[in-house]
Amino acid sequence: MIKVGIVGGTGYTGVELLRLLAQHPQAEVAVITSRSEAGTAVADMYPNLRGHYDELRFTVPDSQTLGACDVVFFATPHGVAHALAGELLAAGTKVIDLSADFRLQDPVEWAKWYGQPHGAPELLADAVYGLPEVNREKIRQARLIAVPGCYPTATQLGFLPLLEAGVVDAKRLIADCKSGVSGAGRGAAVGSLFSEAGENMKAYAVKGHRHLPEISQGLRLAAGGDIGLTFVPHLTPMIRGIHSTLYATLLDTSVDLQALYEKRYADEPFVDVMPAGSHPETRSVRGANVCRIAVHRPQGGDLAVVLSVIDNLVKGASGQAVQNLNILFGLDERLGLSHAGMLP
Repeated sequence: MIKVGIVGGTGYTGVELLRLLAQHPQAEVAVITSRSEAGTAVADMYPNLRGHYDELRFTVPDSQTLGACDVVFFATPHGVAHALAGELLAAGTKVIDLSADFRLQDPVEWAKWYGQPHGAPELLADAVYGLPEVNREKIRQARLIAVPGCYPTATQLGFLPLLEAGVVDAKRLIADCKSGVSGAGRGAAVGSLFSEAGENMKAYAVKGHRHLPEISQGLRLAAGGDIGLTFVPHLTPMIRGIHSTLYATLLDTSVDLQALYEKRYADEPFVDVMPAGSHPETRSVRGANVCRIAVHRPQGGDLAVVLSVIDNLVKGASGQAVQNLNILFGLDERLGLSHAGMLP
């Protein structure tokens, strides 16, 4: 049994980790931390988990207690994992970080986008970007895994086959992405209020979003060179879900896009390439660790349009973290993650 610790268990990704790990036959949550909720029973804060974690209580983070775990998940705001990850790695504990702390390989770039110096640049060489569809073999050998963000997951999985095959102009990529309100986190904010977000849709961070350098970093690797990306995120009046509509200009209009995507993801358990002409919906992946993709070429022209949908809290965060856990410990990748999406 894998002994699991979770740092920062009171946010949406934390409770989603708990929900998923409750169904995992090879993992046991031994420690969960929260400074503000220390002493509170997990089942009291999250009644949906009654019967699963009735003895588990939030505690103050302690490196010695966490270091006794086999693996520790960080479900925390950026900057927190910087302070603790090194101590845990030195104790032989694996670290799976759901925050942005180790996603970018350039500490200067990270500081630019997150408004503070990188707190552990010496660990970046050890960090493996946890997108299994790209880095599965590296994840198997990792000590420190940086779980991708939600927008980056949907966008990279949508663009990868086109860029890897070299069939599009990599300098003219457009990602038009929509997110549910849970992507903003559980903290109180005016923009997340029901009366603000309900019956409303808006673009934001058009000048530059923190996920832009992460997406660009991954797409450059896929393309084998520089890329040009316009990324525009939107907030939509739903709780869960990411819908990415991606545009790329084809260099070769003879390529069979459907076959290209089906071949690239044929062996991927959590990427579903839908039949030609499909339009994937966010509700089809709600609660599931699945990215559903459809690829189109409108009017048979030179523009490829890719539709990519995920649940931002599952394949876009906690589910992908558990997928990494399974790979890291040599388990079936689907363990604890094989449930279908929820309808309606």
